[in-house]
Amino acid sequence: MGKEFSILAELRRRLISGESSPESLAEGALARANSNAGANVYLARDPQWTSDQARALPTSALIPSESLPLCGIPVSIKDCFDLAGFPTSCGSRFYAERNGLARKDSAVAARLRTEGAVITGKTHLHQLAYGITGENPDYGDCAQPSDAKRLTGGSSSGAAASVQEGSAMAAIGTDTGGSIRVPAALCGLAGYRASYGLADSLGLWNGATHLAPSFDTLGWIFRDLRDGPLLAQALFGLAPVAAAANVRIGCVPSEFIHDCAPEVSQAFERCKLLLQRAGAVLENFSTEFWKDSGEIFAAIQAHEAADIHRGNFEHFEASVAARLVWGESITGQELTTLRARHRDFRSRMDALLTRFDFIVLPASPMSTLNLGADHSATRKAILRYTTPISLAGLPAITLPGEGGGMQLAAARGSDARLLAHGASF
Repeated sequence: MGKEFSILAELRRRLISGESSPESLAEGALARANSNAGANVYLARDPQWTSDQARALPTSALIPSESLPLCGIPVSIKDCFDLAGFPTSCGSRFYAERNGLARKDSAVAARLRTEGAVITGKTHLHQLAYGITGENPDYGDCAQPSDAKRLTGGSSSGAAASVQEGSAMAAIGTDTGGSIRVPAALCGLAGYRASYGLADSLGLWNGATHLAPSFDTLGWIFRDLRDGPLLAQALFGLAPVAAAANVRIGCVPSEFIHDCAPEVSQAFERCKLLLQRAGAVLENFSTEFWKDSGEIFAAIQAHEAADIHRGNFEHFEASVAARLVWGESITGQELTTLRARHRDFRSRMDALLTRFDFIVLPASPMSTLNLGADHSATRKAILRYTTPISLAGLPAITLPGEGGGMQLAAARGSDARLLAHGASF
């Protein structure tokens, strides 16, 4: 594959030229599916159903040059979105059995079909999408296809694994507190979480199960940052824009990343140097007002998740159930105070993004999560890096790199501009 083409652009070129076909792409994707140690990248799939989708698509010169931007492209979908004829588990066998087979596609699945994507199946996730490691007692922990000793991270665990193994060229995920950014970073991939509210404005949560509606966003995990604008156009209808010049980027100071593994700190320094070489002006900013972000986020998230899963707590793993029980105990007065603090935090972040075009920081303080290790403290450590972005509802991309991925975030509604900068970077 030539370096002048992004991955999806090259695949599309091959399809239009007749060098490849939707069927051959699907066949290759299916042959690579579930290649990780637990054979659990997908929680629900039907190879024949996927092949039938591919056969129904136009081939070679019949593929429209402008419409159907994902025509023939294998795409996976996180198993919290309905897909007609398949169960929706949300990572829980209890829900898989109770929900039965979905009668119709979710809005996301329908959108993918409209754009010509070939859906390869429904992917693994941390139970209820309420975790950051990709561990799951019902379906097994999600190991990376490229390294059986490493977890993918979560909650969009199977999304990352499907792209890493090549059974999908791009994967639909959700990101409430870091569930796209973190697995992308840990698996050496690119990620994009949309601005909070963008999916809601398009009705894309129809037929999907929320975790915490005040923070839930949709997005993609993929390989090549140059494909971000096309993927955003396909899912959200965002028109690509040109990358801005002379951007100002805010950087978290050294004291914020005091707990980073050495390789992550080094990767952050390399990333900043590359941004500067690309013409950006970098400046540190104070993260002092971020210190309470985790407390605000965790409590509101737990309360909203408890509302959604009320009456079913005993069916979930102990750590998830404990957070739900806590969320249910939060009083109305406490929630009112938390929401006021949330509004204040978001306003301060909005002000910060008037000073800077983007802000940059590691997506995780660690570059690997070992399978089978004690990760009881991992969630809190990682969320300190991701929740400020989540609490503010900012769009963010994961910049993949050796030693750990970085997250680049922009003001709400600046998705196209952010993706253009990522593509140029």
